[in-house]
Amino acid sequence: MLVDIFSSFDDHNQVFLSMYSLIWGFSLSVVLMFSSMFWVSGARWTEILHLFKETIAAQVFRSFGINLGGFMGLVVGLFLFLIFMNLIGLVPYVFSNTSHLAISFSLGFPMWLSLIISGVAFMPSSVIAGLLPMGAPALLNPFLILIETVSIVVRPITLSVRLMANMSAGHIVLTLIGNYLTASLFIGSLSSIVVLLGIQVFYTIFEFGISLIQAYIFCLLITLYVDEHPH
Repeated sequence: MLVDIFSSFDDHNQVFLSMYSLIWGFSLSVVLMFSSMFWVSGARWTEILHLFKETIAAQVFRSFGINLGGFMGLVVGLFLFLIFMNLIGLVPYVFSNTSHLAISFSLGFPMWLSLIISGVAFMPSSVIAGLLPMGAPALLNPFLILIETVSIVVRPITLSVRLMANMSAGHIVLTLIGNYLTASLFIGSLSSIVVLLGIQVFYTIFEFGISLIQAYIFCLLITLYVDEHPH
């Protein structure tokens, strides 16, 4: 018997998760199912993964990130991770991680900081020179440097807030529509139920598209930031 939620981590509780042999067998079956060597032909889900991988890899190839060792693999992994987290957040009663600023900021800030540190370590003079546009009046130089510095510093914040705002707004709208639909089942007419149900289905499909687009925009902006890396 589980006294509280933390009791599930106690090995002395004789629950389903204490059957270690069953867990090992289940884990082995999952590995075999998702292993490409187990099947004669590739699974369809791997084709979908390759489609997403090729989509974001094509964008990285068009940027300077192709010259950074391992950057493409990092962005592709982040892209697939964001797609999974965005889509899993649409499942009812599932915690939506990307709709929280702490999660989205922890994904965008290390990527931005690694590019800044890499640029300063590789060619610091070029990074400092990039803060001042060419041909700017001498009187405006301090203000231009300050504005460019602020625009670079706020990038991880805007990157994270954009993802968080779009995902949380979609979840709020879905919840509101669901509440009205539930109320109409008891006190509403048949026409209102049909209309709300159609809106709910349409907006759910729309949120699936938003989940994919926001993951792509998040990684796209990171690749655009790479173009300012000193060559």
